[in-house]
Order: sequence, then structure tokens, then C-alpha cells
Amino acid sequence: MFDGYDSCSEDTSSSSSSDESEEEVAPLPSSLPIIKNNGQVYTYPDGKSGMATCEMCGMVGVRDAFYSKTKRFCSVSCSRSYSSNSKKASILARLQGKPPAKKAKVLQKQPLVAKLAAYAQYQATLQNQAKTKAAVPVEGFSWGNYINSNSFTAAPVTCFKHAPMGTCWGDIAEGVRVEVPNTDCSLPTKVFWIAGIVKLAGYNALLRYEGFENDSSLDFWCNVCGSDIHPVGWCATSGKPLVPPRTIQHKYTNWKAFLVKRLTGAKTLPPDFSQKVSESMQYPFKTSMRVEVVDKTHLCRTRVAVVESVIGGRLRLVYEESEDKTDDFWCHMYSPLIHHIGWSRSIGHRFKRSDITKKQDGHFDAPPHLFMKVKEVDAAGEWFKEGMKLEAIDPLNLSAICVATIRKVLADGYLMIGIDGSEAADGSDWFCYHATSPSIFPVGFCEINMIELTPPRGYAKLPFKWFDYLRETDSIAAPVKLFNKEVPNHGFHVGMKLEAVDLMEPRLVCVATVTRIIHRLLRIHFDGWEDEYDQWVDCESPDLYPVGWCQLTGYQLQPPAPQSSRDSQSSSSKQKKKAKSQQYKGHKKMTSLQLKEELLDGEEYSFLQGASDQESNGSASYYIKQEP
Repeated sequence: MFDGYDSCSEDTSSSSSSDESEEEVAPLPSSLPIIKNNGQVYTYPDGKSGMATCEMCGMVGVRDAFYSKTKRFCSVSCSRSYSSNSKKASILARLQGKPPAKKAKVLQKQPLVAKLAAYAQYQATLQNQAKTKAAVPVEGFSWGNYINSNSFTAAPVTCFKHAPMGTCWGDIAEGVRVEVPNTDCSLPTKVFWIAGIVKLAGYNALLRYEGFENDSSLDFWCNVCGSDIHPVGWCATSGKPLVPPRTIQHKYTNWKAFLVKRLTGAKTLPPDFSQKVSESMQYPFKTSMRVEVVDKTHLCRTRVAVVESVIGGRLRLVYEESEDKTDDFWCHMYSPLIHHIGWSRSIGHRFKRSDITKKQDGHFDAPPHLFMKVKEVDAAGEWFKEGMKLEAIDPLNLSAICVATIRKVLADGYLMIGIDGSEAADGSDWFCYHATSPSIFPVGFCEINMIELTPPRGYAKLPFKWFDYLRETDSIAAPVKLFNKEVPNHGFHVGMKLEAVDLMEPRLVCVATVTRIIHRLLRIHFDGWEDEYDQWVDCESPDLYPVGWCQLTGYQLQPPAPQSSRDSQSSSSKQKKKAKSQQYKGHKKMTSLQLKEELLDGEEYSFLQGASDQESNGSASYYIKQEP
């Protein structure tokens, strides 16, 4: 793995300060490559400690990476060009009656010292120019600062199987060594140094340069999947110089021996890590593919939409009838809300036929195998029936688990669910859940797990009791054995940070926290927002991502709301809790972004007190839309 390392023939003894500050490298999981003491370490670009300058093109690089035994050229082409030009110069000298030089260089390159001096002068000029310009403050969110200042913990990448590297993250952990650019250096070329992972937060790692020991003054955050992080040994094989940071150059007299001692037996990234990252970010869905997706204006039906863009596996779908391409819907490619063309007809689901009778040029149906497969079920024996009662996450109010009814049984295990007391007369707000969906629960689930169950709108007999309600409505509960009881070892813990989609405004990915865990069910809180905006989400939801996912994929991250917005939310919430509750008529609820805007304006919403403050995750309130 680390072919450039061979035992050093020169003196490898380090200074006394090096011996005193050595620490034993903690053992790490064995699946990562182990750095062996069988290679070369490179330090200063001065031609004395493993560096060389090409006599043909003038490039500075690692001596052992240069061509030929004399290490005078960076490549075969430079060697051949030099040889050819030397012969030409020698012949020309003889014709002119001049003795040929021993080393006839055709290209006279500027000495390295002169290059460094010129670069230093150039940097000083830039700094002086910068001082004369007015600084423009840029407000941005930094996961590193956010986690450091609050001592937060982030969910590990292995919790997100659908995310890049989610299934092949391996045992990357604290203590793993990597090669990264050395920013504490004023050399004209990009140089590198070795750093160790001090802390992991999703894809992001807090790194510390080797040699700084317990000094955290130059620690920095970096995305492990970024293009500037490499396994130890990459510099040797790529011809890149390893140069110690300027701050600690004086600390050791023999950096070669220091690195050999520190790195022997340590762990680093796999040599094909960057290739795996690239492969895990290849997505099968392409633009112009046609799919069936839920109609956001009538949840009971689907419509045809076309993939407009793909970012990190998230699809921006534009409904086929949208002429200006503004009527869109965001979801992940593994979302249960999208299906292949013909799915609705095959299971008996409502479908809005498009006014467009012919496919537009370039559009084509997405192959069925690209879509997430659901678990096969046996509906031949005891099965769900229309009218059965259950508990379900309200798709229009994801902070609430509500009393619900099976309104229709479709093919292949799909069910149409309605929320009791809030249904439209035409059933336009029924929602399709699969029988194995983690968003539906047997009667009594909330009571057993101490979750606030939202009773039917207008139901006056409180506190709500299932026994009484079933008797009053002359209905039966869906059998418990029909529900999905599988709970994976997901790895989430309360308090973990992550990036989560606001499913009421699915184009937004926000800074979020896991505030409660019930088996496989997670309660997601959006940092900076009131608890009314929390959402119940499955642990395997494709709408949850590790910290750093937005940076890795180029998606825009929504930072926590500022304090001023929090104060406005709190004031508006208190006023609206006093508003009179009225019957909900089944109109489509507003998106999260619209809800937040309405809250700030203090209109149309009141709030019901949620779970008790004695619960481990604190209080939780649920918002319910009120009609004027």
C-alpha cells in the first residue's frame, strides 16, 4: 500500500524533544490499511531531504518519484528531450569552435530560492492590496464551528445506507492518518503534510497536523470525501512533497525519523477510497426520465412528472403539464412517493391523466428496476380490510401521529389511509401507505410508547380512549400481527446531529437533531425552530443525511433559524394557542415554509399542547391548521 517507504540508510535518530513527546498510536479497526515502515518520508524542498528539481522543465518534486537512477528528470519525456537537446547543443558548439559544456542545459530555470523570494514578495503585495479594500462580511454556517462550540455529536455515516459511502464507510475513526494540503506554509507550490483525525462528525473530520501533539491551534475541519484528503503514501506515489507546517518546523531535527515512528502501525484510508466515493455518487436516474409521483395538490392520486435535475440522489421532478416548469416536487430517488410509469394502474391507485397525449421529444420512461422495491406480502389469509382502525403519521402534519382508518385496500399490499375527523368528502386527502410502511402502527402504539396521539378533530370525549372510540364507531382495530415490527440496528442516539429534509417543504435540507427514538421511529427537530415543526421519520428514510452531505453533493443547506426568528415564533405560538378551534374541512395543508411565514404573520394557526415535560425528550407540541 505504501510502496514509497523503504528503510532509511541515513541517521534516523530524532531530537530529544521528539522522544519526549512521542505517544503510542491507539489500535484501530483492522479493516483499514496499516502503514508499514518500508518506505521513504520526504520533508524540505531543498534538494537535500528527498526533493529534486527536473533539469529539463524545472519542476520541483519528490526525488524517488523522479525518472532514472540519477533522479535528474521528472519523466521519461524530459529525460529524452534533455538528451536530444544536449546533443544538438554539443554539435552546435563544435561547429562554432567552442568546447561543449559538461551539462548543457537548453532551458535555464530560475533557482528555487529565487522562486521562493519572488513568491513571498507577491504574497506581501496581495496582502497590502487587501488592506486597502473594505472587508465585506459574509454570513455563513459552519458545521465545524457549530459542533465545536456546543460539543455536539453527529450521527455516523454508517446510519445512512442510501447516502454516498453509507455501505462502505468501513472503520474510519479517530486516529486515522491522512495526507492533506499544508496551509501553514508559504511555498509557491501546493505541498502536503500528514494529519490525524481528532473528531468525526458525519463526513466531516477535525484534523490535526502530525507534530502538534496536544496543540489544537491549527486544527481544521475537512470533508473526508473531499478531493484534498488522501491516504498516507499518496504523496510518494504521486510525486507530491511532504513539508512540515511552518509553526513546528523547529520542533524536530529529524522529521523523517519522527514520521516513521509516528506512522508505523497507524491506520489510513484505503488506497481506492476516492474511487469508492466517486462510484457511490453515481446515480441511475437521469434527466428527462418520466415517473409517476404523488400529486402534491391531491394526495390520493399520482401524476406523471419528468426528472429535471439530480443532486446527490435527490430528484427535482416537474409535473408533465407544467409549461413553465415551476410546478415541481422534490424527493429522493428511493422515496416511496415515486414509481414507474404504469404503477398506479397495476395496483388500482388513482391517477391523473395528463393532457399531453404524446411524449415530448427526449423524454423516456424510467426503467422499473430503478425504483425502491417493497417487501412482498401475503394478502391471501388474514389481511387489512376497509374500515379497520389504526394509528398513522399524518402526511400533512408530520409532527402528529393520528387516529386513522383504512379507506381502501389496493393490490400488492398497498392501502389508502384517511385521518379521522380531517378527511375531505371526496377522499382527496387519503394517502397511500404500503402494509410494511414504518409510518403506520397498530392501535395502542402511542399509548404504549408514551407518544401524544392526536384524536379525531371535533372529538369531545377526552382523554381519548381507543376502547370507547372503537365501540362508538362500531369498528375494529387492524390486527397487530399485520404491521411491520422489524427494528434494524440503526445506530442513532438522542442528541445526534444530521441534515434532514423538511418534508413539508421537500426542497429544503436543514440542520437537524434527533430528539427522540421509538424503536425505528425518529423524531427530528429542526434546529432554531419551535417543536411544532418537528417530524416523525423512519430511521431508514432516504430524507436523512450525514453532516456534510450538502457540502459533498453541492446541495444548499438551511442553517438554524437566528435568535430573532425564534423569538417571533415563540410569541406567535403563544398568541395562536388561544385561538378558537374550528372544524378542519380537508383542504391541503400548507408547506412548512408557508407555515413558518404564516406563523410569523400570526395567522390561521393554533397549537395543542403535546407530550408531557416529564418525557425524556422534553415537551413536544403539534400544530393543527384552523379554518378562518
